[in-house]
Amino acid sequence: MLARRMKHGSKLVLPLILLAGVAFGQASPSRQMADAVIRRNPTPRWVYEEGTMLDGLTAEWKSSSDEKYFDYVKQTVDALITEDGTIKGFKSDAHSLDNLEMGRAALMLYRETKDKKYETVARFVRAQLDEQPRTPSGGFWHKAIYPNQMWLDGAFMAEPFYAMYAATFDDKAAWDDIAKQFLLMDEHLRDPKTGLMYHGWDESRKERWSDSKTGRSKEFWARAMGWYVMALVDVLEYFPKDHPKQATLVKDLNDCVVALEKVQDRKTGVWWDVLDKGSWDGNYVEASASSMFVYGMAKGARMGWVPKRYQASAVRGWAGIQREFVKTLPDGAISLTGIVAVSGLGGKPYRDGTYDYYINERTVADDLKGIGAFLMAGSEMERIR
Repeated sequence: MLARRMKHGSKLVLPLILLAGVAFGQASPSRQMADAVIRRNPTPRWVYEEGTMLDGLTAEWKSSSDEKYFDYVKQTVDALITEDGTIKGFKSDAHSLDNLEMGRAALMLYRETKDKKYETVARFVRAQLDEQPRTPSGGFWHKAIYPNQMWLDGAFMAEPFYAMYAATFDDKAAWDDIAKQFLLMDEHLRDPKTGLMYHGWDESRKERWSDSKTGRSKEFWARAMGWYVMALVDVLEYFPKDHPKQATLVKDLNDCVVALEKVQDRKTGVWWDVLDKGSWDGNYVEASASSMFVYGMAKGARMGWVPKRYQASAVRGWAGIQREFVKTLPDGAISLTGIVAVSGLGGKPYRDGTYDYYINERTVADDLKGIGAFLMAGSEMERIR
C-alpha cells in the first residue's frame, strides 16, 4: 500500500437507512458493488467503460477512505502502461474522445503519488486534445469517423480530464476552451421548451439523423444527458471561481437539474431511457442514466451549485435504483441490471436516432460504465449525513 499524505475526510459514517438502502451494520450498496468489482477483477482495457468504473472506485475511495479502492485503480492503470509511461496499444489516429477518458485515472494517480510515469501518461493524453479535430465553431469532434459532430457523451470523455489537468499543471489557457465545449453544446443541443438536451449536433447538417435547420438529433436520450451532467459537476470542482464563465456553467447545471426533476418518474423515482416519453410503448427505465442524474444532483447540491432541495430528488432516485435495478446474486454479491449496452448516432449499421432506435437497443447487467456511474452516485449518498 502506498504511503501518501493526502487525506480525504473522516471514516465512513453510515447514512440513514433511507439513504444507504441497507440496515445498520451492513456496507452501503455502492461499497458492496465496489467490492464485487474487485472480486470479479475484469480484464484491464484502455477504454472509456473501464475509465468510468475507475472514476467510480476513486469516488468510493474518497468517500470511504478505504485504501483498497485506490490500490485497485493503481493496479488497473499499471497493467495498461509501461514503466516509461507509454499507453500500451493506444491508437492516436482514431482521434476519439472516448479514448481519453481513462487519462483521468492516470492523472489522479500522479496527483497522489507524484510518480513520473503517470505524469507522462497525463501529458500524452493532454496532447491528444491539441490534435483532436474541431468543428468550424471550435467544438471537439466526437471521433474522427464522426466529422463535425459533437455528442453529449464527449463532454464527460474529455472535459473532466482537461479540467483536472489544467488545475494540476496551471494550464490557464485551458479554461476558456473547456467552457467553450460546454457552451457550444448548451447552445446547440438544449431544447428551449423542456430544458432537456438532444444527443448530438452535426454542425455540417450532412448526417441523416440531423435536423436540416438545427443540426440536432431527434430525441433526448437519457445517458447522453447523464454524461453531460456528470461532466459539469466534475469540471466545476476544478473550474476557477473567478473565471468569467464559471457562473454560466453553474447556470447550465441548474438548467439541467430543473429539466431532469420534471421528468423523474413519480412512481419509481428513476428516469426513462428516452427522457420525455415515459408513457410511450417500449420505453423503459434505465440504470446508468438514473445513477448519473443522482450523482449530478447530489454533488451539485453538496457543492452549493444547485439549491439544496435537489438533494431530496437525488435520494429518491437512489432509493429507486435499489428497487428497480439492484439484484442479489447467489454468492451474495449485488448486480446492477437495466443498463442499455450502447446507443449512438450514424455509423454502420446506421443509427438514425429515432425513438424506435433507442428503445430497441439491448440492456445488460454489470456493464462497467453503468457500475462506474452507480459507484459515483453511491459515493455522494455516503457523504449525505
